[in-house]
Amino acid sequence: MKKFYVASSFKNIDKVRYVSNELISKGYIQTYDWTQNERASTVEELKEIGQQERNAVLEADFIIVLLPAGKGSHIEFGIALGQGKRIYLYSPNDEINKFETTSTFYHLSEIEKCIGPMDELITAVTK
Repeated sequence: MKKFYVASSFKNIDKVRYVSNELISKGYIQTYDWTQNERASTVEELKEIGQQERNAVLEADFIIVLLPAGKGSHIEFGIALGQGKRIYLYSPNDEINKFETTSTFYHLSEIEKCIGPMDELITAVTK
């Protein structure tokens, strides 16, 4: 079965858990659940989490990035892009396509943009 990783910010933790649980219920395998972590309080903890997250992205067949996302998520996005992995980029609104808030990398052919209700993201990933 396909392996996945979900990248986002701590403020989207409930959405990350929702997407992960939906995919797991459909037989997909999550490579790492960072939502189980507490916020790091030392550089050593940051290093350990960074290694786990990097390894999870490398192990995944595809990643999902839920916007708004922080700098770590964008680094994970870059790792996946560099590895030629499928990337699903999700936003509840059209910020992905607004010139003021978009990134050049959001528009590459390897990126599947999903805008709107989260269940449409689940449908796109599992089709």
